[in-house]
Amino acid sequence: MRTAETITGLIHERGRKRLPLERVYRLLFNPELYLEAYGKSYRNAGAMTQGTTDETVDDMSMDKIERIIQSLKKESYQWSPVRRIYIEKKHSMKQRPLGMPTWSDKVLQEVIRLILSAYYEPQFSDHSHGFRPERGCHTALREIYHGWPGTTWYIEGDISGCFDALDHEILLTTLKEKIHDGRFLQLIKELLEAGYMENWKWNETLSGSPQGGIISPLLANIYLDKLDKFVEEQLIPVYTTREDRTPNAEYNKLNCRAYYLYKKGRIKEVQEVKRQAQRMPSRDPYDPNYRRLRYVRYADDFLLGFIGPKEEAEEIKQRLGRFLQEELKLELSKTKTLLTHARTEAARFLGYEVSTVQKDTYRDKNNRRTINGRVELRLPQEVIREKCQRYLKDGKAIQRTELVQDSDFTIMALYQSEYRGLVEYYRLAHNLHSLNKLKWIMEQSLVKTLAHKLKISVKAVYDKYQTTFQVDKKPYKGLQVIKHRDGKEPLIAKWGGIPLKWNREATINDQPRRTAWVRSELVQRL
Repeated sequence: MRTAETITGLIHERGRKRLPLERVYRLLFNPELYLEAYGKSYRNAGAMTQGTTDETVDDMSMDKIERIIQSLKKESYQWSPVRRIYIEKKHSMKQRPLGMPTWSDKVLQEVIRLILSAYYEPQFSDHSHGFRPERGCHTALREIYHGWPGTTWYIEGDISGCFDALDHEILLTTLKEKIHDGRFLQLIKELLEAGYMENWKWNETLSGSPQGGIISPLLANIYLDKLDKFVEEQLIPVYTTREDRTPNAEYNKLNCRAYYLYKKGRIKEVQEVKRQAQRMPSRDPYDPNYRRLRYVRYADDFLLGFIGPKEEAEEIKQRLGRFLQEELKLELSKTKTLLTHARTEAARFLGYEVSTVQKDTYRDKNNRRTINGRVELRLPQEVIREKCQRYLKDGKAIQRTELVQDSDFTIMALYQSEYRGLVEYYRLAHNLHSLNKLKWIMEQSLVKTLAHKLKISVKAVYDKYQTTFQVDKKPYKGLQVIKHRDGKEPLIAKWGGIPLKWNREATINDQPRRTAWVRSELVQRL
């Protein structure tokens, strides 16, 4: 029996060669793929959450895998409708629906995801970063930072209700172009049409990817890959011309004048002419024949950077809207799809402000302008204000009374985790240091929470827990709680010691799952 790694490796190679995928359905009969899927899913948040049945991750066994395989062989597997719940939208009073699949459906979806991901991953655009291996928000932002110098206009794109609006017929037709297996496509069709349960009433799903489904992000990427190809093959070639801008005639004239004066020995006049030249660009910024169009996408959010006139930027925006509407039956959000001037305003993408630097006063040691035209990524001030509000009342830091029943260790670890997560996400921001304000407010809230819990003063909390620890060989003052354990190493929760150091190559590292260990654990449960 072939291992999961062997199977996905062979599929990946077919994808790399752009060969069609055939006889896929029978791969679903291999137990090794289910063990791999279980190893990737069992640690996920929500693994113990029930769908429309009582089964959870604890019900998983080799017998359960065998029953799933047997039903697939008989072509009698029935997808269960997902249990729909509603959760509040971030930064909004509105709610969004969330689907909770059954555990058997989750595992089978993960097996299908393994197969489809191995095949489509080598075919996806390099400009697509959402829900892909070794890619994420930071890789998308780094592509913009390193590869978009001189951008004049940003076109911010947001697709209205993308995941709920995917057309089933278009999605299945897209899959059929490369997957030549009717049984496999029928299984996915049945998944899309499984519906959902709300207040114990079944509701039909006429569009959209499976709510809460493991496979949903991948199906969305397969669907939106047509958008990527449209931009790369039709828009970028049309709106990208010339290798470089025309030299600025006035700039060259001043340099020639300076050389002439230098030959004549008129040094003071040379310096004045040089100063005049330094106030203008060396290349013609209004070169009518120079164009650049760049593109990046993360899930249903995308950003285009354009060097050229505003009229053409508007034209690009309109063409994108027409393509999405006519070819993919999707709509651009009118409120979130914006045209932003890069040097005077900032676009918003993945929670960052994106702009193009224009600072003629900034010079290097040779008195040259070195940062004009560079992309700048910034942490929005409203994000800081919003985060601070959680720990403030009437402008003062307050304790979080909902935490007083937790241990000192848990409280401190929670505050540190919340702060570290924000710092690490905005590590690419030039103004990362502005989080100092949030750190001070969070620290005041933390010590007040501990003081309220322990019935002591804030000063006593500092006396009890304040310490100095080393981070990157530098001392940092902070707070520390040590939790002793019998016969084991103590657990340590810290507050502080997170340097606010800008790092343009930062990447959020996901904790790798110990799939092999999980797999052996499952086998031992037989």
